[in-house]
Amino acid sequence: MAQLSVVRSPRDEALVLARSLPAPGPAPGRYWKIDVNKIDVDAIRVGTAEAKVEIPKEAATHGVVACDLATAAREHARVASCEGTVVDWHTSKFAALNAAHRENGTCIVIPRETTVNEPIVVRWKLQGEAAFPYTLVVACPGSKATVVVRFERSDGLALVSDVIESIVTENAQLECVVVQDLAEDVRIFASRRGAVERGGELHWAIAELGAGLSISDVRSTTVGEGASASISGLFFPSGTQHVSLESEVDHPAPQTRSETLFKSAAIGNGQAHFVGNIRIRPSSHGVDATLRDDALLLSKGAHIDSIPALEIGANDVRAYHGATIGALDDDVLFYAMTRGIARAEAERMIALGFFEPAIVRFPTEGLRYELRSKLAEKIG
Repeated sequence: MAQLSVVRSPRDEALVLARSLPAPGPAPGRYWKIDVNKIDVDAIRVGTAEAKVEIPKEAATHGVVACDLATAAREHARVASCEGTVVDWHTSKFAALNAAHRENGTCIVIPRETTVNEPIVVRWKLQGEAAFPYTLVVACPGSKATVVVRFERSDGLALVSDVIESIVTENAQLECVVVQDLAEDVRIFASRRGAVERGGELHWAIAELGAGLSISDVRSTTVGEGASASISGLFFPSGTQHVSLESEVDHPAPQTRSETLFKSAAIGNGQAHFVGNIRIRPSSHGVDATLRDDALLLSKGAHIDSIPALEIGANDVRAYHGATIGALDDDVLFYAMTRGIARAEAERMIALGFFEPAIVRFPTEGLRYELRSKLAEKIG
């Protein structure tokens, strides 16, 4: 008797992969205390993720589109076909889990030659035990916009698998901002990726401030000559929070530019792990790329690992990376105290000032004020 073959749907295939792929993040050790491999993906009870997209009136009149994936497939098929082209769920455990369970993903399209001056805000309402938000942003040729992604949770939420894909076409400019301030009983796994075509610009600004466990990656690929990418961010584990973040800019095209800047701190028993990479392909001559990562330890129980890296395959390039890890400078503290500032206030002021080079990369003064306030709460 002929054996019948079993045809799996893409969602079934993604779930099978989610079971078998290794978990992301550091292995448990002296400092990192969490074993992600113990998460049973089959025991997860799937909830819902519903996006509310706030489009400025000006943007709406210029034809900016915000819709779910089903509507995008019917009315904007070319844009909808970009889904899955930047984040390959075949190689990432929780991206595969997102692909298996995403229901109401949202799609934002910035029309050709359209400039949106006010940020477009995506607020994900997350309900149930586990939520799987998915955001696709496509900036058409010559367009310019800022998209801010935020999360709102309900009681009982325990796990979030978030995926953001950003497509920047020729000569477009896109700023993608993520503010993650979920409660400490939530675990979040995130993949944020972008592709930048000829003459385009993609700027990421990432704030990882919440969740008891946050494991994420942010990556940009400059696929067209003259493309530019920047990744800026900050993270601050406090209490027993654990944060693992990987950043990478991949330069497969020549004459491209990138800048990566991260500021981090840890207090209490907060633990963090950062890996930053610049990859320059053999044919990518004329690349100009920099990476800077600075970490601040504010208590004896805090720990941060910082691993900057360069992969350079071409000769005619400029590439730089640097990293620092340290405590508050005693000389700076002494100087502040001689000016009549109490030690606790001096420590708070200096620590907040440490984050400022990253904070100024975020759009709007209101958002920057909010970030400073949240950081101040962590410092105490």
